[in-house]
Amino acid sequence: MITSIFSKSKPINFIIVFFITLLAFVIARIGIDTIEFTGLFILKQLTLFFLCYISILLINFIVSKNSLSKNTNYEILLFSLFLLALSQTTTNVNILFSNFFVLLGLRRIISIRSQTSLDKKLFDAAFWIAIAALFYFWAILFFLLIFVSLLLHTDNKINHWLIPFTGVLTVFVITTSLSVIFNDNFFGFFKNLPEVSFDYSNYNSPKYLIAITVLLSFGCWSSLFYIKSIKQKKKAFRASFNTILVTVLISFVIIVFSPKKDGSEFLFMFAPLSIIISNYIEIIEEKWFKEVFLSVLILMPFVLLLL
Repeated sequence: MITSIFSKSKPINFIIVFFITLLAFVIARIGIDTIEFTGLFILKQLTLFFLCYISILLINFIVSKNSLSKNTNYEILLFSLFLLALSQTTTNVNILFSNFFVLLGLRRIISIRSQTSLDKKLFDAAFWIAIAALFYFWAILFFLLIFVSLLLHTDNKINHWLIPFTGVLTVFVITTSLSVIFNDNFFGFFKNLPEVSFDYSNYNSPKYLIAITVLLSFGCWSSLFYIKSIKQKKKAFRASFNTILVTVLISFVIIVFSPKKDGSEFLFMFAPLSIIISNYIEIIEEKWFKEVFLSVLILMPFVLLLL
């Protein structure tokens, strides 16, 4: 029954996801003593909430536009459930903005498969990822996706390999110019310098351990079948599915390198992981197992609320 609700794209699915995302936002802010409910605070939170929800709509657009699923809405349900399981992901402003721009870049990267307006798509992808890196430095690792995509499409034109650097250079020039105007120095806007931390002690709590274990175990299990299913996809779409796989690997590296381990760094993994798991749910033949598999993912964040 649960799987049948999201097995087809319907308006009710987006309403359900809207309220799950809203619940994640509220839960993340309960118990914070420093909150002052001013007009500015409410406006900021509404902006962050709609940024997050627009990101979910963007994921749905990427999936449907590039046939990354069978016209289901499992990916947006999973994304919202991941937000609820690790609600800290909704509190880090820089990561929320960074992830949104990464998704914009990912959208352009995956659309390379059409081989139309290729120069513009490569520039746009690099441009959005460079902006994402301004908010969170390690998002720059997603820049590798552009070259991975070119490799997957066996593109040997040298100009296509150089265009992404012009996108990054454009962001650098604009940012330094604005910094000179507003801060009277060249690098005032470059606040997110590269930092690395391998201290995972913050994850040493039942809530973190359960959420991360379920996410990674279900993700790894689904990835095995996801990789196997790529060979069965149409040749024109295989590069897109491989790009999603590389995206989740890069997001994992970002989690490892993240200087502040507060759970918000997992946001980068949610989009590609939700696509991979939703693909696995679609190919499960045993209906009872599909129901149990999805039910565990649905119940998990609500059980964590009791801890």
